[in-house]
Amino acid sequence: MPLIYIIEDDEDIRELVLYALKSNGFQAKGFESGKDLFKHPLPDLILLDIMLPGEDGYTILNKLKKNPTTADLPVIMLTAKTSELDKVKSLDAGADDYVEKPFGIMELISRIKAVLRRSKRSESKAASFKDIKVDYDRYIATVGGKEIKLTHKEFELLYYLVKNQGLVLSREKIMNEVWGFEFEGETRTIDVHIRTLRLKLGDAGKYIHTVRNVGYKLGE
Repeated sequence: MPLIYIIEDDEDIRELVLYALKSNGFQAKGFESGKDLFKHPLPDLILLDIMLPGEDGYTILNKLKKNPTTADLPVIMLTAKTSELDKVKSLDAGADDYVEKPFGIMELISRIKAVLRRSKRSESKAASFKDIKVDYDRYIATVGGKEIKLTHKEFELLYYLVKNQGLVLSREKIMNEVWGFEFEGETRTIDVHIRTLRLKLGDAGKYIHTVRNVGYKLGE
């Protein structure tokens, strides 16, 4: 199920949209500001209000688009601002769509589905961090331009780490996303794959960090 984040300081609107998203088969999480947004796993799409406490929606959008990890993340602006200038400013800054308040819930869901379809068609399946490059379409992983031989699960694990670089990923999340089933307490499978992956990456293996009692992170 696609994961949608809504950043909206109006609790009533936020809860209404969360309920509608979950009722239509999405996973959803709400935030009243963009303060802690980058501490969470990447969603498939963000609904972003402009008028927010602290950083406004434009500032958050610019940060998302300037960060290589989130630059391609679909964003729909959700706001009461209705002037043409506001629409143009949002779209020029990289927003994928613009929905004005008050809005119809079914129209919003339709727009979300449309943006996700467009995003899926254009999604790049290549990811990189430092000297590590993973080309999912060709199913090739390289370090410093040299191909490394990985098992299927090692490749999937590396791709997942690189796509979510900088984020702390719990063992539960890794097991669910890479192995395709809910984590049930067995950590050895993940730990063994991480250990062999570090070895195969050579010097670049140092970028896979163990976060004690939580999981792993790919980063500096």
